[in-house]
Amino acid sequence: KKKKNKIDQMKKIFLLFLILLIVMACKTNPFTGKSTLNFYSNSQMFPMAFAQYDEFLGSNKVVKGTSEAEMITRVGQRIASAAERWLNANGYPGYLKDYQWEYNLVEDETVNAWCMPGGKIVFYTGILPITKNETGIAVVMGHEVAHALADHGAQRMSAGTLQQVGAMGAAIATSKKSPEVQNAFMQAY
Repeated sequence: KKKKNKIDQMKKIFLLFLILLIVMACKTNPFTGKSTLNFYSNSQMFPMAFAQYDEFLGSNKVVKGTSEAEMITRVGQRIASAAERWLNANGYPGYLKDYQWEYNLVEDETVNAWCMPGGKIVFYTGILPITKNETGIAVVMGHEVAHALADHGAQRMSAGTLQQVGAMGAAIATSKKSPEVQNAFMQAY
């Protein structure tokens, strides 16, 4: 009975810790005004994103000096400038201070573009026939930049962390059950 009380107490502490963690990790999204789950600061996210970006560029053919590459940079600079003006005008000065904007066109027939946390943008040459001009590029790039500005990368990592914590909680909660029950519960989780 004493051991059961100790396990019940551990479960309560774990649950309290989890609730506290979730409440403290809520961050207001400046674009929607809604609270979002975010355990990771820019100082944690950006170095990881920048390293992955550099690794990607090192293993792919970056297009430089062409009119298409210059157009990607020009559109990107305009979007970054517009985002900064909007954030400053809406009470978020300095929101982009740690962003290190970079715009690259990569030789690849994939129809895709993306923006890493911190403003590292890649456009694939395969999407250019679809975007056709600066306006089309701006639509796609604006969409990708919005993901980065809204901290979607940090939110996905936070959700993953929460899933891991939930799995730990499930393991603790089923620790006194049979191995079959534990396995069934973890597979269902």
